[in-house]
Formats: sequence, C-alpha cells, structure tokens
Amino acid sequence: MKKSIVLIGNESVGKSQLVRSLTGKNALSEKLKGTTINVQSYETDQFRFIDTPGILLEADSVTSKLALNEIPDNDCVLLVITATSIDQDLSDLLPLVQGKLGAIIITHWDRMGTMISTEILQTLEQEIGVPLIKLDARNVSSVEKKEIFQTLASPQHFKKAKVDTLVGVTRKPRKSVFEVPIIGKIISILFLFLPAWIAVQNANFLADSFYDSVFDSLKSILNVVNSYPAPISHLLGKSYGIIAMFPFLVLYALPTVFLFALIWSLYKTSGLADRLTVTLHQLVAPLGLAGRDVVRVIMGFGCNVPAVISTRTCSSATRCNCISAISFGAACSYQLPATIAVFAAAKMGFLVIPYLCILFLTTLSYLWLTSPKKTKTFSNKLVINERDFLQWPTLRSVIAEIWVLVKEFFTVAFPIFLIICLIAGVLDWLGVISVLSWLLSPIMSLFNLPAEAATSVVLGSIRKDGIAIGLLNPAWDGLKFAISNPVQVLTVVYLAGVLLPCLVTLFTITKEINLKFALRLISKQMIAAVFFSFIIAWGGYFIFQVIL
Repeated sequence: MKKSIVLIGNESVGKSQLVRSLTGKNALSEKLKGTTINVQSYETDQFRFIDTPGILLEADSVTSKLALNEIPDNDCVLLVITATSIDQDLSDLLPLVQGKLGAIIITHWDRMGTMISTEILQTLEQEIGVPLIKLDARNVSSVEKKEIFQTLASPQHFKKAKVDTLVGVTRKPRKSVFEVPIIGKIISILFLFLPAWIAVQNANFLADSFYDSVFDSLKSILNVVNSYPAPISHLLGKSYGIIAMFPFLVLYALPTVFLFALIWSLYKTSGLADRLTVTLHQLVAPLGLAGRDVVRVIMGFGCNVPAVISTRTCSSATRCNCISAISFGAACSYQLPATIAVFAAAKMGFLVIPYLCILFLTTLSYLWLTSPKKTKTFSNKLVINERDFLQWPTLRSVIAEIWVLVKEFFTVAFPIFLIICLIAGVLDWLGVISVLSWLLSPIMSLFNLPAEAATSVVLGSIRKDGIAIGLLNPAWDGLKFAISNPVQVLTVVYLAGVLLPCLVTLFTITKEINLKFALRLISKQMIAAVFFSFIIAWGGYFIFQVIL
C-alpha cells in the first residue's frame, strides 16, 4: 500500500507546483478521507501526494487540523513554507502538525540567495525535529527529489508547536501600479475581467466567421434527423437537440473555455492573479468574499462548472457565497455569447456595456443582501501576504493549469451539456416548454414585456443559450417578436439570464455542496432576479419614456 503524503501550507507557497515537479503528473480531485475538505491527489510508484487547499482563514486552520487528525500514524505531512517569511509560516502552521511524521519544504529559496545562514536552518531542524529542505518549486533537481523521497521514506516527528529560534529575515515584493490607491483597484478590476472579455470577443469572431459553413454542413444531417419520429427527432434535432446545438457548442463554448483557460493560466502562474485579488480584497470583504474568491467568479465567465468546482480551495467561511456569486453573476461561455447575439440581432449592440454594468452591480447587491453576517465579521478576516511575487510563467506550469480547466469542462460540463440537450428535447416533445411558456406569459406584463418573451425565460433557465433560442428567429438575423425599445431587450435578456442557474450549474452545485443548499440558492436567486428585473424594466421605462 502506498504511503500518503499530505501537503499543508498557506496559499501561494508553491504546493501545487512542488507536487507536480515531484511527480510529473496532473491531479485527480477527491475528498480527504473522514473530512469535507476537497483535495488534489497525485500518485507515484511509492507515494500518494495529497495537495490540500491553501490556508487563508483562521477557521480553515481548525478544519485543516481536523483533516490531519484523520491521517494514520504511518503516513506523513509535508509542511510547505516560503523562504520569504519562514518565521511567520512556522508560527502559523507548526501547531497544526505537532506530533505528526513528516518534513518541511522551504520554497522560493531562489529569492533569498545567501540572506539566510545554513547554521540557523540547522538549529531549526534540531529544534523542530524534522529535516528542512530548501528549493525552488518550479525547478526541482533530481538530487533534491531524491533527498525528499528518502526523507519521506523514513520521516521524523514534529516535536514542537512553537520554536525559539528566529530566522529574522523576510522579503516583500516590490510595489507596483496595483498598490496605488484607487487607480490600483480600478486597474485590478479591468485586468480581472480582461481574460473573459478577450475569450468571448474571439469566440464571437470565430462564430461569425464559421457559423454559416458549420451550420450548412449539418443541414443535411438535421433534415434527416428531423424526419425521424418523436422523440428521436426532438432529442437529436429540432430546436434543442444535440446535433442542432452542436454549432453553438463548437463555435462559442469550446473556444471561450480554451482561450479563457490559456489567459487565466498565464495570470495564475505568473503570480498576477494573486496580486490582483489581494488588491481587491478590501473591496469584496464586506460582501462576504475573500479577495481570491473573485478569481473563481471570473472563471465562471469561461464556464460555471469548473468555476464552482474550483471553489473547493475557497475558505469554508466564504465558499457558499462564492458559489452564489458564480451562479448569479458569472455569464458563462453560453450565456454571454447568446446575450451578445440577441443584442446584435436587435440592432442594439450598444447594450453590451450597460448589460455588463447592471450584471456587475446587481451581483454585488445580491451578495450584500444574501451573505450571512458571520462571513463578513472581523474573525473571518483574510490571513494573507500584502502582495505576492511576480514571475515569468513556465510552459509546464501553464499547460498544467490549462489542463485542469479544460479537463473539468470535458469531464463534467460537457457530459452534463449532452444530458441537458436530451432533457430539453424530451420537454419539448412532451410540450412542457410550451406549457411553461404559456403559464409565464401573463407574468411578463409585470416586467413590461410581451407574452412571447416567456419562452426565452423558460429556455434560459434550462440552459443559457436558450436566451438566444427563445428570442432569435431561425436565421439569427432578427427577433421572433417586436420589442419597442432597448429597455425591454435589456430586461428580457437579464431576467432570462439570472432567474435560475442553468441545469448544468445546478447539478454541479448539488454535487459539490448538497441539494438543500442548491434549493435555497434557487429561491434566493429567483427573488433577487425578479426584484432587479422589475427595477430595470420600470426604472428604464421611466428614464426612456419620461426623461428622454
């Protein structure tokens, strides 16, 4: 049986990079036995490395300690600290591992040079009782690997929860434009939204360039499939079947996910993502989020599923708030392109910016209203360095990060997408979509919308590309029904987009948390969506009709 090695450390110390360097493999996601902590597992012939989430909050220290209590005595803990703040890291983390078997890895050694003496490290080793191995996690030599594996094969016990010897040397990164008051926060926000914007814009360009040729190539297949008896024709063709939706998947969703994964991997491996989110922490803390939770919300613009799954590394205190923000305000690679397509078909492309601004502001308001008070308290304040070091990303680390996002899309989002296509086809065949649209039709007048808008709301609640399916005519060059002004277009797109999380996202949330949380999230999101849509509809009507 392989020996388990559990990695413990603060965020941004290089744990993931270290274990990838040691094993040369990508991770498998799982839950740590006996706990609710989600972890990444890497295996070699001799060891099974378990990379736990970085410790950010005081509450997480307690959770991590509970996890460590589940580790058998014959397994090990690899405590990962950074050379730039050895004293602080040991003070924070040694109490968690006292009495356990293991070793200490000091990463970022390349940044300290000869600033730390060998004698001090030797004294610390004797005091703590375990070896201290210093290295650069991105460039682990064969000699260093051998030393680590030999140490783990015959580990020693952590003797102390607190040491008397202090290194007395720390190093902080240089200040940059991100630390400039006000301007730094504005630039950070722009940089965070840039990957999603670039990905969507390029996906739209690709779709505009190739949609006709891809759609034309499928016409003959669709004609054959649509001639089949029900329900086969509905499951494969018609408006919602797998083949009918294939062009949208290939031209919008996949390019958006790939481009977003590429750009975001550059952000993450260079340290830019951490620098940005540290800058923004003070802005989002009153909303019940930590600065790094913003990263997961922005990931949702690529695909909600990997974004929700990535919240496994959030603090236990803020994870549910982060998932709520993703569900409500992260317009994914289906929703945002479909929204832009509707604006373009309505000859109102100028609505993109107002729509994104409204989505941003209402998401902040939604979090403020729904986040539990305890997640905003001082006791849950982020434990984090003032800023992280910036570095040039390596090709291997970039590929590893891209692999994580793309793998989650293909292994989780894509299969569920196929299932949802089948569900939508069955609902269409049974007439459920028509009945739901009919039931919602009278309610549309509350939002100053025509009754026909109900279909887009129903379809958008099943899957986000349904916004376009419900509003655009088959040629995608106009709307199915007359809408008199931009406010109505903005209202119906917003209501259809945020009333409910799509079924793919909902299934993922249920799997990651539980059904009770998912149902509670649905109820809160519906109430908020109706409230904000009502304000957009009639506030916009007043501005458009009375003032203008």
